[in-house]
Amino acid sequence: MNNVSFLTKPLAKKWRVIYTRSNWEKKADELLKRSGLNSFCPLVKTQKKWADRKKIVEIPLFSSYLFVLVDPREEERVLRVDGVIGYVRDFGRMAEVSSDDIEIIKKSVDTYQDVECVNVKALSKGDDVSLNDGILFDLKGEVLEVRGKQVILLMKGLECGLIATVKAAKRSLSLTNNLSN
Repeated sequence: MNNVSFLTKPLAKKWRVIYTRSNWEKKADELLKRSGLNSFCPLVKTQKKWADRKKIVEIPLFSSYLFVLVDPREEERVLRVDGVIGYVRDFGRMAEVSSDDIEIIKKSVDTYQDVECVNVKALSKGDDVSLNDGILFDLKGEVLEVRGKQVILLMKGLECGLIATVKAAKRSLSLTNNLSN
């Protein structure tokens, strides 16, 4: 009998987005890692206030979402983990996030204390915002117009307009919405 060995090319791993049960992001991330899968739950520190105390806690940057780095053979294993509801789909295909975008998210949550996910659709004309990144950090402005992935801001401190563009792959803008002065 012949011993035939097949050389198989390793399948490419891709970052996928999964949807979790509400408030299960950290637990599902832990269970995925215990299962030998590479997962990422971006966490940000925030201060929570109770009647008798204040405490700094870590909360997920994206509610009910996690990222997993999997090849096609591992995709089904992800779905068997408690707390995982399914893959996020974009036009019927599993949503994919580039490694570069994952690195940007990792660097952002490691570098900045006030990282927040703001959906461009949540911004509307008249909203007060503050830049929370870049050379104009903490500059306050007012949303004049939202055009798809572009937001036109009136920068009150500079007395000029600014167009902030969100890359097509991102679904958030580096702005903090509805600040109180």
